[in-house]
Amino acid sequence: MLNKKQTLRLQTMLGLCLVLFAILLGRMVYLQLWRGEYYTKQSDGNRLRQSRIIAPRGLIFDKDGKELVNNLPGYAVVLQKQPDYKPETLQHISQLLDIPVADIQKKIKESRNYYEPILLKSDLSLELVTKIEEQRRYMPGVMLSVQPIRNYPYKELAVHALGYVGEVSSYEIEKGLFKNIAQGSIVGKSGLEKSYDKVLRGEDGAFMEEVDVAGNVVKHYDSVQPVPGKNLQLTLDFRLQKALEDFTDNHLAYLRRSGLAPRARAAAVVALDPRNGAVRAMVSRPGYDPNLFVHGISSKDWNRINNDDAYPLNNKVISGEYPPGSTFKIVTGSAAFELNKVGLNEPIYDGGFHPLVPTMGNAGGEVLGWLTFISALAMSDNVYFYELGNRVGIDNIAKYARIYGFGEKTGIDLEGESRGLVASKQVKREIWDEDWRLGDTFNAAIGQGFNLTTPMQLAMMLSIVANGGIKYQPYLVDNILNRDGTLFEKPKRAEGKHIDVSQQTIDYMRQGMSATTQEGGTAAYFSQLPKPIAGKTGTAENSHGRDHGLFVAYGPVEDPELVVVCIVEQGGFGSTAAGPIVYKAFEEFFKERGWMPEQEPEKESLNATADSPAVASPAPSASSATATSTAPAQ
Repeated sequence: MLNKKQTLRLQTMLGLCLVLFAILLGRMVYLQLWRGEYYTKQSDGNRLRQSRIIAPRGLIFDKDGKELVNNLPGYAVVLQKQPDYKPETLQHISQLLDIPVADIQKKIKESRNYYEPILLKSDLSLELVTKIEEQRRYMPGVMLSVQPIRNYPYKELAVHALGYVGEVSSYEIEKGLFKNIAQGSIVGKSGLEKSYDKVLRGEDGAFMEEVDVAGNVVKHYDSVQPVPGKNLQLTLDFRLQKALEDFTDNHLAYLRRSGLAPRARAAAVVALDPRNGAVRAMVSRPGYDPNLFVHGISSKDWNRINNDDAYPLNNKVISGEYPPGSTFKIVTGSAAFELNKVGLNEPIYDGGFHPLVPTMGNAGGEVLGWLTFISALAMSDNVYFYELGNRVGIDNIAKYARIYGFGEKTGIDLEGESRGLVASKQVKREIWDEDWRLGDTFNAAIGQGFNLTTPMQLAMMLSIVANGGIKYQPYLVDNILNRDGTLFEKPKRAEGKHIDVSQQTIDYMRQGMSATTQEGGTAAYFSQLPKPIAGKTGTAENSHGRDHGLFVAYGPVEDPELVVVCIVEQGGFGSTAAGPIVYKAFEEFFKERGWMPEQEPEKESLNATADSPAVASPAPSASSATATSTAPAQ
């Protein structure tokens, strides 16, 4: 029989046992009911492995179906997610892939999905694939994955329109810039690749497989196949695009080599159809190879591109802001006719300067005498347009600039478009905190001073003149296609709208621009083309160096099918810097239609002047053009 002390001890021990049992039972209930799913996944993860099947991005074609962007099969190395990794494993991967351990650890930290493999490197060489397979026993959790690799077969061709892709960043995911996307996914970073990323990307698939402790596949389970992205058919014309890029590169090199424009490295060229706004070519120089970004650009390549003072990454066609120069005289002329401030045949005297502001006149002080509108526009006379500016006033100049689309985005299907700037009293007050003066109006009337425009805005203005007064939204994507080539949908665009300018005024602008490319105009050499072209030269002031050269044109005059705008930064006079590039665009355009021979004889030297009266001369070429400076008006 137990005494009191023994009974108390027994009861205590029994109580402790009950407490321990209750704790164990509670823990079992907690693990089974509340954490059961978690540990089931953990357990399955030791033998079941889920991997993503990357969906191929959609292809991109030119207007005739030529492939501009495609995908190539390639291998990628990924790291299966684990609670932690052995330092020796990471060190081995680092040495094999030539990636710093710190970068690998950063990728691991940034990966938020526990079961999503971490992409370490894509587009592996066959040699590296072989090495990884041979050494996988030293790298638990490392896998090879077959993935489609984005490819730009023509490298720089149309890069600013097409854009490039790259791995999505943790910042982009955190900011919600891409919805429902996993770490390591490839997304559009610029151009159409970015604008249409959701359409191009498709939907990833997945597969499950059973593996042993060494990571070897034992059994495959059913998989969900990826849905490839849709294809894009663009409005770009491959032949015209390539011809313009090649000629622009050669012409810029010629301008530098000849000494005409020693710092002419940057340019913007756009060609579009004025009948609907379809962009046929888009060139921004300098360019870059988008393939460099697909696999993660190296520090060396990034520094070379990013530190270039000509800004290769910028699409100058839509984001470059320049004074429009004499091309803006179309706006000033339209305002004057619409407000009945001038007659078509009314003579205005050019004595070399304007009497109200004697310090403002033609470049070099040229005196062109009595001029009517057509001859004044063709000869790009400054004094004539100073007088028109004086008659209509800055408020009306600004009003008609906005009617033509200046000061607002054109709405092209690309990100990064600039609005430009329309000169006004308010703008000067905001920038300089000064009152508006008559000299400011004179500058605005000839496209200088506070006016800033993009080449795309100039192309829109010119399209309105070419098509008889209709403003169309420019676009690059014509159709979104299914993988079998059938139509999925057409992107929605604003319908064309007639601007508030009379047909008579539009006709006057067309007459003046047509005279520009005939004998006595500032671009007479265009008269050598088989169809008549209407054009306008321009020089944009540049406070950081030599003036920019501009040229805008459309043709054929009787039935316009193409508008071309070119700006050469620090190129000087528009006729010699930008004119030859525009000439080349029409030359190629006419060749495609059989309106001129494919092979042209060797051209003579360009004997045209800048934005001034020019004698008829042979057509310019990048390698043979020379400039003879006579009396430039603007």
